[in-house]
Amino acid sequence: MKKVLLALTAVAAMTGSASAADLAARPYVKAPVAAPIANWTGFYVFGGGGGGLSNADQHVQTTVGAVPLTIDQRQGGSGWFGTVGAGYDWQFSGTWVAGVFADGQFGSIRATLQDPTVVGGLTGNQKLETSWAAGVRLGWLVAPNVLSYVNGGYTGAHFGQTNFTNLAGTPAGIHINSYNRNGWFIGGGVENSLNIFGVSSPGWFMKTEYRSAFYNAKTMDELVDGTNALAGNSIRANSWNQTISTSLVYRFNWTGPVVAKY
Repeated sequence: MKKVLLALTAVAAMTGSASAADLAARPYVKAPVAAPIANWTGFYVFGGGGGGLSNADQHVQTTVGAVPLTIDQRQGGSGWFGTVGAGYDWQFSGTWVAGVFADGQFGSIRATLQDPTVVGGLTGNQKLETSWAAGVRLGWLVAPNVLSYVNGGYTGAHFGQTNFTNLAGTPAGIHINSYNRNGWFIGGGVENSLNIFGVSSPGWFMKTEYRSAFYNAKTMDELVDGTNALAGNSIRANSWNQTISTSLVYRFNWTGPVVAKY
């Protein structure tokens, strides 16, 4: 009996050793790497330029008594502008970005003012010289480095002096002084990083934006050149300006996609 037990024990030991020798070494498995995550939170500055269209609903009225002399008619114009600004964004819920910003514009977007009630007629160019805006924006990340957004806020504009000529193009000796107007704006655009075509540009972005600004109606007195005496009539008009701009943006916190570490 003892001989049988010893034989069985020896066989079991030999079988166990052979099985252990046959086991392959455990393969090395690399931990998964998280997908790149871009961080849009932080300050940025930008500068660029574009073009715009101007429309104004206007009518002529007497300076004293504000008696209408014409019905409302729409006049238009166009021009160019440059822009600079700064802002701050917060990224939240993964793919949403909200922010505040302020910017200024300078250039020459012209519209037409007319007074057909005067003998010989009056016509002149009203030029939007500078404007500013402060507002908020909300966007969604189409891709980690591409933001589609809408914006809106408060805006103000400075319009230069308008000098009138008659229909023959001769100076009429009448003008409207420069003035300021306030209003509001809405718009939207797309902003994307410049890491394209294999060129790495950390922090540099480009944005293209449409904006529609509405300025309050204002009554503008016609004045005699040299004396600023009232000429007798006034023009009351609002202003609606549409612009499209492209700007170069620099984000101070942008370091490119960040890969999580394990």
